Amino acid sequence: MTEDQEKHLAEIQNAFYKYCDAKYRKGQEEHGGDLFEKTPLDLLNMAIDEAVDQVVYLFTLKQTLCKALEGEL
Repeated sequence: MTEDQEKHLAEIQNAFYKYCDAKYRKGQEEHGGDLFEKTPLDLLNMAIDEAVDQVVYLFTLKQTLCKALEGEL
């Protein structure tokens, strides 16, 4: 990989580490318990909930961007 690609990858890894650390700690504060002790079905259901939330966020972002771009035309 090129030097620029290595730098880009390192920036992504660092940002992910910081975000993951903060998100995990926030989840512990809000929900408590040990995630690694959840049943497989609980984990699956939680992951589905997160996936649904992500799609809602993405459609909302798309709508917001489209409205913003229409205003600029």
